[in-house]
Amino acid sequence: MKKTLIALTVLAAGGASAQSSITTFGVIDATVSGYSNKAETPLGVGVTTRSTGQNSSGYAGSRLGFRGTEDLGGGAAASFWLEAGLLNDTGNGVTPSGGLAYNRRSTVSLSGVLGEVRLGRDYTPTFWNDAVMDPFTSNGVGLNLIATASGFNSPGQAANGFQGNPNYVRASNSVGYFLPPNLGGFYGQVMYAFNESTKYDPGTLTPNVPNSQRAGRYIGGRFGYAKGPLDVALAAARSTIGDQFLQGTTSYLDIWNLGATYDFGVVKLFGEYSHNKTKTDFSGIPPLPNAFGFTSPGANGALVGATVPVGPGLIRAVYTQVKYNNVSALSQVIPGLASDPKAEKFALGYVHNLSARTALYTTVARVNNTNGADLTVGGPAFYNKAINGVVPTAKSSTGYDVGIRHIF
Repeated sequence: MKKTLIALTVLAAGGASAQSSITTFGVIDATVSGYSNKAETPLGVGVTTRSTGQNSSGYAGSRLGFRGTEDLGGGAAASFWLEAGLLNDTGNGVTPSGGLAYNRRSTVSLSGVLGEVRLGRDYTPTFWNDAVMDPFTSNGVGLNLIATASGFNSPGQAANGFQGNPNYVRASNSVGYFLPPNLGGFYGQVMYAFNESTKYDPGTLTPNVPNSQRAGRYIGGRFGYAKGPLDVALAAARSTIGDQFLQGTTSYLDIWNLGATYDFGVVKLFGEYSHNKTKTDFSGIPPLPNAFGFTSPGANGALVGATVPVGPGLIRAVYTQVKYNNVSALSQVIPGLASDPKAEKFALGYVHNLSARTALYTTVARVNNTNGADLTVGGPAFYNKAINGVVPTAKSSTGYDVGIRHIF
């Protein structure tokens, strides 16, 4: 008990309550968006699905939040952060009952000279690079393909991507540690998220329910350096995406990415490389092709982009690419026999700041799919019903956003 109290004292730097503050904040972002997604048969018969509507979060995620800090003295503080996503295009709540849910961030933390310990629901370390190193910060039709392929904002796309990862953007039930900010530009964090499953002893009494014992766990970290115009960071994680306890199988998604930005003043450059790979552990005899040790399915992603300040405005441009590998048993048995699915995306946008809090924006984007990739800029899914006995293949996706964002 004495050692525990000493450890907490060192972390928090002790002291009596001195000062508290509570802040209400938020973003309202409304956009008119249009989407056009084209699929085509080998004989050239094309089918296009389109939609136009008014959405939220085209430039920044709409939200309502409350945060507060209590000064504990000696450089220590206790803090909380509650942030709920808003659907301002319909006025509906984000829960089935129509109420608010703090689905974005919901944390309480203790910080001091040794850093910060944070508990609750928070961004995962591996998502940070996908957002910070993207000129479009993972919003709207300009959202980078690395995020799209990871299952973020891509409804209806099941042939490719990693939609089975519940911890791509945020992880619930997490414990995180952040390095203190006074390390000469170096920063970092680690996170562990519990899946909170019920364990049985003896294990043979465990119910035969898929994804009930290990799925949902996350462990990862991100470490970087930011000083002057340079910001560079490396992140890695393992997310448990599935399990069959009685059959003795557990599926993982291993992720690592490296990103950087450099601000020259007249232009800011962005770059990122990402690698995702799914793996399955078998306690018994694995099925083919894994019995022969073939590589598990995965995807490599790359991003290059730039922002250019123009008076009160900002031009944003980005090119992203995702290439899948080993997605079929055929390509694993005879490497190179089956072509790897690939998607490329171009996005261009402009933000005009009317004030420090209000901005108008517009974005256009296009995705080109080859060899079975099926990623979109958003909107409806590709047409996937047979035409004369042949199912069309996803080809291209285009879209635009025109909107306004207000911060309060």
